[in-house]
Amino acid sequence: MNETTDLLIIGAGPAGMAAALAAASSGARIVLLDDNPLPGGQIWRDGPQANLPSAARRLREQLHTYANVRCHAGTRVVACAADKTLLVEDAERGWQISYERLILCTGARELLLPFPGWTLPGVTGAGGLQALIKGGLPVRGERLVIAGSGPLLLASAATAKHQGAQVLRIAEQARRGAVAGFAAQLPRWPGKFCQSFSLFDRHYRTDTHVVEALGRERLEGVRLHQQGKTIELACDRLACGFGLIPNTQLGQALGCAVEDQALAVDAWQATTRHEHYAAGECTGFGGSELALVEGAIAGHAAVGNSAAAQQLWPRRARWQGFAGALNKAFALDPRLKTLACSDTLVCRCEDVPYGELVGHENWREAKLASRCGMGACQGRVCGAALEHLFGWTPPTPRPPFSPARIETLLNLEETPPT
Repeated sequence: MNETTDLLIIGAGPAGMAAALAAASSGARIVLLDDNPLPGGQIWRDGPQANLPSAARRLREQLHTYANVRCHAGTRVVACAADKTLLVEDAERGWQISYERLILCTGARELLLPFPGWTLPGVTGAGGLQALIKGGLPVRGERLVIAGSGPLLLASAATAKHQGAQVLRIAEQARRGAVAGFAAQLPRWPGKFCQSFSLFDRHYRTDTHVVEALGRERLEGVRLHQQGKTIELACDRLACGFGLIPNTQLGQALGCAVEDQALAVDAWQATTRHEHYAAGECTGFGGSELALVEGAIAGHAAVGNSAAAQQLWPRRARWQGFAGALNKAFALDPRLKTLACSDTLVCRCEDVPYGELVGHENWREAKLASRCGMGACQGRVCGAALEHLFGWTPPTPRPPFSPARIETLLNLEETPPT
């Protein structure tokens, strides 16, 4: 049975929950949709070994107090069925949701760059490791190396240590001066300043990046370039992530413009498509505090409460300042574009090595010649990597946006002509 709503919110992370709560007092019918079992997004991901902050629990409890807010957990968007109508699917069924206004809070995903050995069992993303641990992955007694860029490395290390792992090294590719300059600015945001002390680890090294994951059948060690020297560490797991990139695919499919790899929004968090808004990390990475205030602005604006939205502008500007300092300090070093060798797999789904991609002019040409991006993930991993390595623009997403059952796709036949 199909569904209609006044306001549809895609993504129940900090931005999505804040948007729903801001709009709820208007009395509008609101549907909050997310592919996770519980609200919270990746940053507040729940699980047997998760330690949710009180803010996340409080927002969840507040959502349940509004009868006009309906949450669909474990639900994914499959396709655009018609104007302002999406085809969605959960574990039991597929159906269409029609809406008047929409807020995209689709978050971000890790940027994974190819390097020799990165496909070995035991190698994951930094955020991926954190999610696996929260979901119950046992790591007690395991030796871990965490590498890449950004504060997520420290957060992943803290999660791993809390579950008994031995963190041997946290390898941050940014230069010491850049990280020190960022740390010197943290007193402007006292909460982040205090958090930095709780996450500090004596094994943290700047100007250090992964060179190769070592092993035959699975990971046995890692080779690092550490402050001008090459070192090797024996380890059981390597978690490597080079920052976050916005999830813009659904926004692009809906006709929303992209700017600097993120969904473009105005002061009201409105996208370039009328009555379509966006908030949180799909508009640019800035942390949960920025996502919360952006979500609230979008929620107020979507139900016509401009005054309440405008009152939040100064708070947003404050956290935008933090985001700007963060992104500048942890900008990726050009050296990371040279990690892959000619036989290093770039597209894991279709087994396409780096050597087969060098020399092509764009994504389409490479795809036709090598099948790069035509596997199960549909270029979600290799597309971002190739955009960073070669400057190629990833293709416009095509439905279905995620694997779906035939029964779900048959719902598209029910769509009336527009």
